[in-house]
Amino acid sequence: MLRILNNKFFSIMTAVEFNYKLIGLQKNLKYFAYTLTSNYDDAQDLVQETYLKALSNRDKFTVNTNLKAWTLTIMKNTFINNYRQSIRKKTMLDKTDDLYYLNLNRESKNGLPDSELSAKEITEKINNVDKEQRMPFEMYNQGYKYKEIAEKLNLSIGTVKSRIFFTRKKLMAQLKDY
Repeated sequence: MLRILNNKFFSIMTAVEFNYKLIGLQKNLKYFAYTLTSNYDDAQDLVQETYLKALSNRDKFTVNTNLKAWTLTIMKNTFINNYRQSIRKKTMLDKTDDLYYLNLNRESKNGLPDSELSAKEITEKINNVDKEQRMPFEMYNQGYKYKEIAEKLNLSIGTVKSRIFFTRKKLMAQLKDY
C-alpha cells in the first residue's frame, strides 16, 4: 500500500500484512528462543512475550527494513531484561541493624545418614592416597593456586599439576559410584 504525503510516496504496511509476516517468523523465533533459554517452556513464554511486544510496538517498525532482525532484537532484549530481573529478585538486602540475615549460618547441622556415610567413604579414599600425591590435591581443593602449591611444597608447577591430575583420576576410578 502506498500513501502520498507532500508529493512523496511512502510504503505503508497494514496490520494484516504485519501480522502475517510476523507469524511467518514463528520457526525462527522458537529456535532462537530455545537457544537463549535451553528450556522448551521458557522458550515458548519468550516467543509469546516477543509477539506481544512486537504487536504492541508495530508503529515503531520501519517499513522496508528487516522485520526478522527487528523481532529477534526484541526477543534478545526481552530475554536479557528478564534475566536481569530474575537476578535482582534473588538478591537479598539485609536492612537489620546487626546484619542478622547475612550472618545467619545456613549450613545444616543434620546431614542425611547416606550423605554422612558417603562423605566418610570419600574422605577415607582421599586419606589412602600417598601423602606425596594427596598434599597438592588437598591444597588445590582448599583454594590454593598451582603457583602457591609449588612454592609451599618446593615443586615445579608441572609436577603439581600432574599430581593433582593423577590423584583426581585415581579417586574418580575408586569413587565411580558417587
